[in-house]
This record gives sequence, C-alpha cells and structure tokens, in this order.
Amino acid sequence: MTPTDHQLRYAYNTNGMSSHRLDDALALLADTGYDGVALTVDVAHHDPFAPDLAARTAALARRLDRLGLGSTVETGARFLLDPRHKHEPTLVTADPAGRARRVAFLRRCVDIAADLGSEAVSFWAGVPAKGTDTSPGGTAWSHLVEGVRNVTAYAAERGVAAAFEPEPGMLVEDCADWLRLSALVPGLRLALDTGHCLVTGDLTPEEAVVRHAGDLGAVAVEDMPSGRHEHRAPGEGDMDLPAVLGALSAVRYGGLVSLELSRDSHRADTLVRSALAALQDAERMGSVGCLAPSISTSTGVPEVTR
Repeated sequence: MTPTDHQLRYAYNTNGMSSHRLDDALALLADTGYDGVALTVDVAHHDPFAPDLAARTAALARRLDRLGLGSTVETGARFLLDPRHKHEPTLVTADPAGRARRVAFLRRCVDIAADLGSEAVSFWAGVPAKGTDTSPGGTAWSHLVEGVRNVTAYAAERGVAAAFEPEPGMLVEDCADWLRLSALVPGLRLALDTGHCLVTGDLTPEEAVVRHAGDLGAVAVEDMPSGRHEHRAPGEGDMDLPAVLGALSAVRYGGLVSLELSRDSHRADTLVRSALAALQDAERMGSVGCLAPSISTSTGVPEVTR
C-alpha cells in the first residue's frame, strides 16, 4: 500500500464506561485524545425515557461541542426496554406491540442523534424466537424489513444516517445478510463491527472494510478471538489491527472508528488510554504496507491485495 496521510478518528463506546458519570466519561475521552464518543443511550447514560429529554440532549450537544467530540448514537442497551429480558423486544419479536416499542425507541434515538449532530444511529435485528420462519421472505424477515424501512425513512427525514449492524446469532449476522437487507431498504448504511467478521467468518475484517467501503455508516474495531463473540481490548484477541486500520485508511474512511468494550467498565480508567495508544500504534504500522483496495475489472467489486 502506498503510505497515506489520511488519519483515522477514534471514539469509545460509553457502554464500556458504565461506572462513570456521562460528563466524567466525556471529559476523560477528550482529555485522552479521542475524537468522539459512541453514545449508548441507556439507564446510566442519557436515559431516553427520563424527563426533559430535549433539554438534556441540548445540554449534551453543548458539552460535546465544548470538548470537541463527534458522536454516533448506539442502541444496544441490554435492559432498557425490558428489565427481565436482554435486548427485548426487537425488530423480529413476534408480538406487534413489542416490535412497535422497538421502532419507537429507535426513532427516539434518531431524534437524539439529529439534535446532537451525530454521524449515525446504529441498530440491529434481534434474535428470532424458536420456531419462527427465518427464510428469506418468511415471517422474521418480513417483520425486520418493515421495521428497518420505518426507521430508515424517519432517519432520512431527520438528516441522520441509519446504519444497520450485523450481529452474530441475530437474523442479520454477517455482511451477506446485510446485503440482502439493504437491497430491500434503500438508503440503509452498514454499521460494520470488524470483530464480528472473526466470529462469522464470511469475510476477514479487512476484506469487509474494502468490499463495503462505499456502504459504511459506522465502524467498530475492538478485538475478538476467532469464532467467539467476545469483545476484547486491542491485542487481546485475533484481530490483525494494523491490517484493518490500514484498510480503513486506504479507503479514506472519515467517520468515527469506535471501540465497544462493554464488559470492561471496571478498568476504563486505564483502558481508555491504553486502547487509544494501541490503535494509534496499529494505525502507524498499517499505514506502511498493510492493505490497499484494488478494483476487479471483471466484477467492479473491490478486492483485497497485499
């Protein structure tokens, strides 16, 4: 790869700082040198169902502006909608009222993102109940497409990028599934968690970056062990981080590149700093000979070359 002067912009997900007050978390990120924050709206951080949401969001926007932090809005809170069932209800829940609650929540997150000036709202499908028809055109896909179209259209009205994230074990779990969904929902962007590629194995993380360079609406790069959905700090899994960051630099990705370390809040005081240093080191390594995109003359699809 020809060395590039393109610099990536890094963010840290607040779900990995759940023991910090939001103001303190933002100050720590800004003081450490992050460019932005991936805000998981949740009971601990900017509860979307607490009183005075509009006023609190306006205050948060001013705070981000003063600190010089960009943002994305993340919607993966575990028990925000149902304190007894993780991530429920979802866009593929059988109960229509449950699906409507998820859509209403996602639209509220779009409003928050619009008021913050965030780069994107990231969301996912959910896990279908046992016995649900998950074939293309089946019940689960029909419910999913209906909900995603609703959210994406509303996001377009508010000027927000709707970025859909494939999640291992969910109805849409890899980039191939995202392509199927995006063909049915015009305007849908890809929220690519490169670590998930190590779990599903459909593409390597760097291949996914290059192949979907024009689709990206949000990117996360935390480490993971191959075949296991465990979010880990840089260097604690099997991610070739220089290759991934080199690919992002090569395609000149300009959005925030975030770390989602939701099980590491107990060490956020040190991990926030060490993780950024690891990313910056890996970016320097990746900029000198990692990956470059080339275009296949037969298909027009970006391929990965070393």
